[in-house]
Amino acid sequence: MSEIAPAEKETGRSEAVSDGVFAIAVTLLVLELKVPQLGEEAGGLELWSALLARWPSYLAYLVSFVTILIVWVNHHRLFGLIQRSDSRFMFLNGLLLLVVTTIPFPTALLAEYLEKPAAWVACAVYSGTFFLLALSFNAFWRYAAHRDRLMAQPLSAEQRTQIGRSLLFGPITYGIAFALAFFSVAASFGLCIILALYWAVAGFEEATRKA
Repeated sequence: MSEIAPAEKETGRSEAVSDGVFAIAVTLLVLELKVPQLGEEAGGLELWSALLARWPSYLAYLVSFVTILIVWVNHHRLFGLIQRSDSRFMFLNGLLLLVVTTIPFPTALLAEYLEKPAAWVACAVYSGTFFLLALSFNAFWRYAAHRDRLMAQPLSAEQRTQIGRSLLFGPITYGIAFALAFFSVAASFGLCIILALYWAVAGFEEATRKA
C-alpha cells in the first residue's frame, strides 16, 4: 500500500505534535543519567567504579530508549497508511503519547531500585507501563483501521491480519513480563530486554528489505 503525500493528509498536525512528544520523552529519559558525585580528591579508579555501579541506570535507559524508538518508527509507518482523522482518533493518539511521556519515570524508578529488595515493585511499574503502551498503540491502530474508517486505501485481508498479529504480540508479552515481576525481577526485566532487542532487529531487517 502506498503512503499518502503530506499535502493530501488530514493528520499533519497530529503527526507533528506526536514527533515533538516523542522527542521530549527521549530528552527526559537521558536527563535521568546522573554524573557520580565524588570528592575532588577522587582518582580515576574511584570514578570508574562509581560509573560501573550505575549500570542499572544505563541498562534501563537503553531498553527504554530502544522501546520508544521502535514505537516512534511504527507510529510513523502506520500514519503513512492513515489519511483522515477525527476527534476519537486524536484522543486515542493523545492517550498513546500520554503513556510515552511517563516512560522516564518508571525507567528512573527501576534504575534506582533494581538491586534493592523493592525491585519487584519497580519492575512491575516498568513492565506495566510498557503493557499500557502496547494496549494504547493497539487501540490507536484498531480504531483507525476498523472498516478502513480513516485509511487512505482499503486494507487487504493479509495486511490486516499481519499488522493485527504484530501489534497483539506487544500486550501479550508485556503482560507476561508484568506478571513475572511479582515472582522474578530477573525474568521480568530480562523479557523486556529481549523484546527491545527483538523489535530492534525486526525493524532493522524490515527497513533493509525496503531499502
